[in-house]
Amino acid sequence: MPRFLTLIRIDEKNAPAEGPSPELQERMGKLFEEITKAGVMLDTAGLLPTSEGTRVHWQDGKVSYTDGPFTETKEVIGGYSITQCKDKAEAIEWTKRFLQTHEDHWTITAEVREIEEG
Repeated sequence: MPRFLTLIRIDEKNAPAEGPSPELQERMGKLFEEITKAGVMLDTAGLLPTSEGTRVHWQDGKVSYTDGPFTETKEVIGGYSITQCKDKAEAIEWTKRFLQTHEDHWTITAEVREIEEG
C-alpha cells in the first residue's frame, strides 16, 4: 500500500497564541487513536516554531545557513503525518477529518503527497 506525507502548513503570525484548545487536543487525540487502530498512521508530530529552526541552502556550490524565524515566509510547516492508505482519496479523507477537528478561527492548509518508493 502506498504511503503519504501530509504537510500541515500554518501562518505562524496568525496562529492562535494560546495554541490548541483542550477541546481541540481531545478531538485530535480521538482521531489519532482511530487512525492508529485502523493501521493507517505510521508517524505524526507537530514542529517547534521557525524561531527555533535553521534553513540550510545550497547554491552555486556553496552552503549557507539562515536561522529562524523565517519572516519572509507566510506559511510554514507546523506538523506532518505519514500514513499508509489504499489510495490518495483515503489519505485526503483522513486529512480532511484532521482539519475538521480545528475550530473555525484556525487557518490551516494541508498538502498530501505520495511518497515515492524505491
